Amino acid sequence: MDVMGDKATLLETGRFAQPADREDPGAVAEEMRHRLAAEAGDVDAMSVLGSLLLRRGDLDGAESLLRGATAAGDRAAANNLGVLLHQRGYVDEAAGWWRIAAVAGSAAAAHALGRHHRERGDEPAAEYWLKQSAEQGHTLGAYALADLLEHRGDVGAERWMRTAAERGHREAAYRLARALDKRAEREGPGEGDARPGTGVRAGLGRPATGARFDGAKTGVVRPGEGARRNAARPGSDARSGDARSDNGRGDGARPGGADDKRADGQRADGGLSFTDEAEQWYRQAAARGHRRAALHLGAILERRGELKEAGRWYLTSAKDGEARAACALGFLLRDAGDEGNAAVWWLKAAQDGDGNAANALGALHAERGETQTAERWYRAAMDAGDNNGAYNLGLLCAEQKRTAQADQWYRRAAYAGHREAANALAVLLLQGGDAAGAEPWFSKAAEAGSVDAAFNLGILYASRGDDAAALKWYERAAAAGHTEAALQVGTARLRDGDERDAERHLRCAAGGGSAEAAYRLGTVLDARRPPAGPPALGEPAAQKTECEEWYERAAEQGHRRAQVRVGMLAAGRGDVVEAARWYRLAAEAGSRNGAFNLGLLLAREGSEPEAALWWTRAADAGHGRAALRLALLYARRGQLAEGQRWASRAVELGPAEVAERAARLREALRQELTA
Repeated sequence: MDVMGDKATLLETGRFAQPADREDPGAVAEEMRHRLAAEAGDVDAMSVLGSLLLRRGDLDGAESLLRGATAAGDRAAANNLGVLLHQRGYVDEAAGWWRIAAVAGSAAAAHALGRHHRERGDEPAAEYWLKQSAEQGHTLGAYALADLLEHRGDVGAERWMRTAAERGHREAAYRLARALDKRAEREGPGEGDARPGTGVRAGLGRPATGARFDGAKTGVVRPGEGARRNAARPGSDARSGDARSDNGRGDGARPGGADDKRADGQRADGGLSFTDEAEQWYRQAAARGHRRAALHLGAILERRGELKEAGRWYLTSAKDGEARAACALGFLLRDAGDEGNAAVWWLKAAQDGDGNAANALGALHAERGETQTAERWYRAAMDAGDNNGAYNLGLLCAEQKRTAQADQWYRRAAYAGHREAANALAVLLLQGGDAAGAEPWFSKAAEAGSVDAAFNLGILYASRGDDAAALKWYERAAAAGHTEAALQVGTARLRDGDERDAERHLRCAAGGGSAEAAYRLGTVLDARRPPAGPPALGEPAAQKTECEEWYERAAEQGHRRAQVRVGMLAAGRGDVVEAARWYRLAAEAGSRNGAFNLGLLLAREGSEPEAALWWTRAADAGHGRAALRLALLYARRGQLAEGQRWASRAVELGPAEVAERAARLREALRQELTA
């Protein structure tokens, strides 16, 4: 019988289980019975008693008993004798006894022998004996074999890792989950297949909208917002801190090649998706006390919106000492409005060396205006190896107009590979007039994947008149979802006459919230509409068209031209009240067309004095038709000199047909005045 068996525990801990302070009377009686039987020459009793003494740490007492049982052919005794000798440092002799026990069929001895060969670097021998152990049902043997195969990149590792996990090995369950999780990410996650640690939100304030570069506005950095966003959600496998558990090996492609891939990570056989199966194994490992599994499970649940259960797993992991879970719990509490408890968990994580939590604390204090404390935590983040600390320090200094220090911290983070820091550094240089120094940093950040940097490069090239190079970077940023870049590409396509591609980009930009894109999309769709004839008698009022919906979306965001256009469409439907509302909004925001149209509407409704006020505002802003209307109005009232003055103004403002009419009116008024 295999009495000892669990050799891995002994080897990994380096100590034996100690007896309790008070011995169980039943155990004492049992030990006495075995002792008497062993003294009488009973081999089984010698083996059992030797294992009991070995567990207790009585190596001298155990050795003679185990040697005696081994000499009589007891394989469990041979295995345990190997464990004893290994503890005493006689490694080669221990391996000899494990070999004898393994040949006799001991799965535990085969496992121990395989571990011994792997430690010696003899991987073929290690694989042979570990496979012998695993095939006999030894859980630790299956796990050790999977670990060996995964280290070599052998696709067979997953089979044995799964075997160990199914037999209750929690580390195997965790590592199997990690492999499945990474495979789902490689093969295309579907909706809800969020990976722990994704979602690092590190961004800068974007440059002012427009196709041309404005050095005073481009790349405006919002330090407080940037600092807050640069506290990344924990759970990333890139910083797991456990090389054996998160080494990323052994998760090779499934048999079948590309034909087995599914866009949503679904198996070719129709079973659970890789992400769903990974969640099950995370859950099994977490339930057995695996703190990293609890962290990843919490991250998956949080992404799915199951915040209460996510919080429970984060709390479990954090209480077990996982700093990243404490940090994640802090984010969850902050998002729920409990900033006080969030700070408590961030503090715990930061004190345990989590740079991300230190960044979160820094951002928290920065938002409260406690800049010295914020700076201290950002420095702590840097000391923990988190480059976001230097970037956030740069943001903090830039907000305080400490340009030299901001440059220093941005450079430190940028040289360490922080792409948004490179973009911020370029913005800083650009604002200081060093366009030549800014360009390489924009390029470096853009090549590293910074969407803002790609857009900024587009603006930089556009400011130099290099529209082709600008468009290339705009397209790159637009492909990554940059709203203003999509607007620039759409505008360029309209200039080139490619209306279909222009519409596609304008829809992307408008969907991303760009009022200008919504207006331009409205104009594209409006131009396709057939002219509307007068409604037939009894015909219902026409429904709003898609172009009007886009105009309204832009108008609701304060776009003045869109507001005027919506007013015109409403007036065309006979909805005077709605038209006046939009015209007034546009006019009050400074639109001269809005003021002119509002004046026309008021004049038709008999409110000529108020109409004159709006026409005056429009004419003062350079609207020629408004000036002509005022000239006609004053002429009808008999105020010829005032009419002549506005007629002269209309001649200056144009356009040509207005100037021609205004000139004739001015001449008539002059003749009237000199008659």
